[in-house]
Amino acid sequence: MNNITDIHYGPLPADSPYVKPFRFHYTQNGKQKSWDLLKVHDSVSIVIFNVTRKKLVFVKQFRPAVYHGIISGDGVEPGSIDMKKYPPELAVTMELCAGIIDKPISTIEIAREEVLEECGYDIPVERIEEIIRYRSGVGTSGAEQTLFYAEVTDEDKIASAGGGVDDEIIDVVEYDLEEARKLTDKGTVITSPPSFLFGLLWFLTNRAPKN
Repeated sequence: MNNITDIHYGPLPADSPYVKPFRFHYTQNGKQKSWDLLKVHDSVSIVIFNVTRKKLVFVKQFRPAVYHGIISGDGVEPGSIDMKKYPPELAVTMELCAGIIDKPISTIEIAREEVLEECGYDIPVERIEEIIRYRSGVGTSGAEQTLFYAEVTDEDKIASAGGGVDDEIIDVVEYDLEEARKLTDKGTVITSPPSFLFGLLWFLTNRAPKN
């Protein structure tokens, strides 16, 4: 996963299927304003709990946006990156199983596909529960994300599935309840998106086994 080389930047192609920048103009209380925005796909994320072994199932992957945020924050430009000081591991995030909505099927079907493709569990949609919908990136995209919850068992695991599809490189990791709770301790610094922490806290509050 972390054999990252030849880092460089380039202009965003106009036909990017994932990100489309534009400027939003409007008038508020008689004053003309504008805001730079990104059109992106809505998405799903899934809290997965393996009831056989009482463990939460998360994914890890290298995120270029996080790496850029780290090096640019220190004023480092491509071509002058000290890979020992800024190893790719710095931008490996821990996240919920998730994916964009880029097919003409229901969000719960998208969630089922992601559980199989990323984590290797084959379960029917009847075992996936929609929890809440919310907006992410409210200052830049306002995209909608739907949070789901799914309980899986070892019997649902498909040996040949998981780890992503196409050119995705995803590691599947499992945390027991005590390990997961420590991720929310005060003072913790974690390379994860807010949706991960929200989903984790929702699970610990509403679904975590008491014993």
